[in-house]
Amino acid sequence: MNVSENYRSAWESYWSQTSDAPGEAIWDSDPSLAAAPHSALLLPYADAARTIVDLGCGNGTQTRYLATRFARAVGVDLSHAAVEHARRAANGEAAEFEQLDLTDAKAVRALHDRLGDSNVYMRAVIHQSEPAARPAVAAAVAEIIGSQGRAFVVELTSGSRDVLRRAASDAGGPGPKLRRVFHHGLKPADADDEEIPRLLAGAGLRVLAGGETTLPQTEHLSDGTRIDLPARWFVLAGK
Repeated sequence: MNVSENYRSAWESYWSQTSDAPGEAIWDSDPSLAAAPHSALLLPYADAARTIVDLGCGNGTQTRYLATRFARAVGVDLSHAAVEHARRAANGEAAEFEQLDLTDAKAVRALHDRLGDSNVYMRAVIHQSEPAARPAVAAAVAEIIGSQGRAFVVELTSGSRDVLRRAASDAGGPGPKLRRVFHHGLKPADADDEEIPRLLAGAGLRVLAGGETTLPQTEHLSDGTRIDLPARWFVLAGK
């Protein structure tokens, strides 16, 4: 299956109305808070000489960092506007970007055929995907890593809903970055905690390591507290 037109349009409109300013997207954290510590968790299990594919790369902030740790970094996103953001931000850096619907099995297979077994970085994609599309997203991870690549997947837990509810009810209402997420119909922390490991196992992925973490956001509450969303991480291998 492919994603619905409503879902595609929501992301296209979000990124089309987002500037190139670093951190304008609420999840556009500095790599020192995301791809850097995540790479440190992945690299003991992964071959850095292999390509790493950043699934749901957005404006490519994390992909550009990954290009400094792996032989090649390719960022893919459903949104054409996001890919254009990423290409502008790269400004000649090594990272590459292209549009890809992770639920398009044929296109995902073609990417694997071009790159070979690759590593995967996927930060908070399954939890906001449409429920019917989530198995295909997990299957895309398995397809891209094949038998030799490794994946780092981190997804929001149900605890994030409580944090987001508190942020939405903060003095003056949600901050502008969170308000934009809601305005475009995006649904963070929509998956149940049991669903993520079940989807990964259903795709034939084996958990090599895992743990609890948070995903720091680029917005703060009115008292200055940064919004950090509870999450769970997995290092994964194929069959």
